[in-house]
Parts: sequence; structure tokens; C-alpha cells
Amino acid sequence: MLAIVIGLLAVAALGGATMAFMRFRGKATPPIPLALLHGVLAASGLVLLLLEVWPEFSGSAAWALAIFVLAAFGGLTLAVGFHRRGKPLPSAAVVAHGALALLAFLILLAAAAAAM
Repeated sequence: MLAIVIGLLAVAALGGATMAFMRFRGKATPPIPLALLHGVLAASGLVLLLLEVWPEFSGSAAWALAIFVLAAFGGLTLAVGFHRRGKPLPSAAVVAHGALALLAFLILLAAAAAAM
């Protein structure tokens, strides 16, 4: 199941990177379908990762889950607090959200490699 989690989160990351590039090229908010797809894929990966580490919650995958949850809160803040209201996404928040998600993804990849 870890391969599915990684696949979902990798596709979500591509969508997130696309939206970040749009933001830094001057677009105040990303297209709604792209933002929704990013959120749904990331949330699906997060739920599957939770099921993967349940009930032990130990090791690198559990750390990745915790960091992904922090990134998800940031993404939810961007979506509800800014995007839904039509306000420009704060660049610092976009960078922080992406950096947390990237860190968690790299930790997850390391956990998957160690499990092989």
C-alpha cells in the first residue's frame, strides 16, 4: 500500500508545484479544479498513509504522516482562508506548505526504501 500512497502524493505534489509556479508568475489564485484535485489526491494519500502506520505510529513513516498533517493544515488554510475568498495566496504560506510537504515526502521515500 505504501507504493499507492507514494503515487498519490507524487501526483498531488506535481499539482502543488504547478499551482506554486502559477502563484509566483503572478496568478493570485490557482484554477479551482486543479486546487480541488491537489487536495483530494493529497488527502487520499494521507488517509492511506494513516492506515499504513496504524496502530504502531512508529518509525519514519509515522514522522512523515505527522509532517504531512501539518502541511495539510497549511493547505486547508490556503484553500479556505484565501482561495475560497478570492484573496491572493500569501507567498510565504505557499512556500511553507510546499516545504513541509516536500520534507514529509522525502522522509516517506526513505521509509519506503528502508522497508524494501
